[in-house]
Amino acid sequence: MNDVRELLDRAAGGAGQPAFSAGAVYAKAARIRRRRRAAASAAVLAVVAAGAFTLPRTGGDEDPAPASVASAGPSASPSAAAAAADRAGRLAALLPPDVGEIEEVSLLALIKGATPEQARTDRLGPLDGQYAFRRDGGVGYLVLTLEDREAVERKTGRPADPDEDLCVRVGQEPSRTDCEREALPGGRALTTWRDTMDVGGDDSVGWGPELAGRLVQPDGSQFLVRSSTGFEGTGTQGPLLPEPPLSRVQLKELLTGPEVQPMG
Repeated sequence: MNDVRELLDRAAGGAGQPAFSAGAVYAKAARIRRRRRAAASAAVLAVVAAGAFTLPRTGGDEDPAPASVASAGPSASPSAAAAAADRAGRLAALLPPDVGEIEEVSLLALIKGATPEQARTDRLGPLDGQYAFRRDGGVGYLVLTLEDREAVERKTGRPADPDEDLCVRVGQEPSRTDCEREALPGGRALTTWRDTMDVGGDDSVGWGPELAGRLVQPDGSQFLVRSSTGFEGTGTQGPLLPEPPLSRVQLKELLTGPEVQPMG
């Protein structure tokens, strides 16, 4: 099973009613997406892009991408908003300005209307979170999560294994498209692949294509990352980006840098 698609299951743990699962968020019916795309001509998309999302950029061309304050939910506390802005600002400082404006968000709050308490997640890494990337009228998302050895063992029954080749299909597991595996210094292994997100289901949310990745470390922990072009439907913040907000090279630089590692 794709660990990246379990990120929101972890976020939803203990969220209470209404019941929520990662499948409910990621599921999208192919017929819904085909109907939406068939009905959306270039002219209609231009109108939607202009009317559904407008956010002026701040600063001149020489300024780095600004980091916006984002609520964890409808009534996030000032301290939570300040922490979110700090994480978004530190992430923005690691990336080139042309990635767009970065804001920490809660996908549970956007899509399911979760409260701040329901959307609260445990963060092991200093930059763990869900971030919106706004560029050229579109909105994509980056989801970064560190799972320690204990968390991986609870989920899979064993620690993450750097020697495992995730590009090799096992059993009925879906194959990973455009999959690349790279052995890194220190016994780490980075695997990245593309996902069309054309999964079955019938929901009001349709996810666009994304670039996914997993960095496995020798201590049995792993980083999971999604660089998504965005979603359509309930809670959308704007049209899909034409490409994932971060490229494969940018994901590697982010995941292998010291800024994502826990202190101490």
